[in-house]
Amino acid sequence: MKMTAVLNDITKLDVDAIVNAANCSLLGGGGVDGAIHRAAGRRLYEACLKIGGCNTGEARITPGFDLPARYVIHTPGPVWRGGGHGEPELLRACYLNSLALAEENACRVVAFPGISIGVYRYPLEAAVKIAVDAVGTWTGELPEEVIFCAFSENVLEAYQRALAEFRS
Repeated sequence: MKMTAVLNDITKLDVDAIVNAANCSLLGGGGVDGAIHRAAGRRLYEACLKIGGCNTGEARITPGFDLPARYVIHTPGPVWRGGGHGEPELLRACYLNSLALAEENACRVVAFPGISIGVYRYPLEAAVKIAVDAVGTWTGELPEEVIFCAFSENVLEAYQRALAEFRS
């Protein structure tokens, strides 16, 4: 699978699916979650309302509505509480469950934001290492390409380091 990191606004990417670092209600919030909900329009909120929430580490899929992406895969990441409360396993599950939904829905290209690295305070280097390892060891046939979409230069650089380390 091809893995790349870019500095971009995930809501502008023309891919099969973008992943939303959602909260458990799926009804929008701050950061990338709020940006995705604003860009996708009211129908995304209504679709998420019908789903009725999602547990941390699980994933749900909706249409992309007003986004260029066909789908939005919503996954609530773990809040960092020191690392001794299953956070690494839950974060890895976010990626694996999102990839499984992408494959089930024939998504060839998927873009991930930095799950849990914003207001959920997951340490950046640890979070991107889990992301790259989970995606890089995925054994499904789809997706064919994953884009790690960074919102800032320091996040992009962390992805680039994790990708280089994974490949070596």
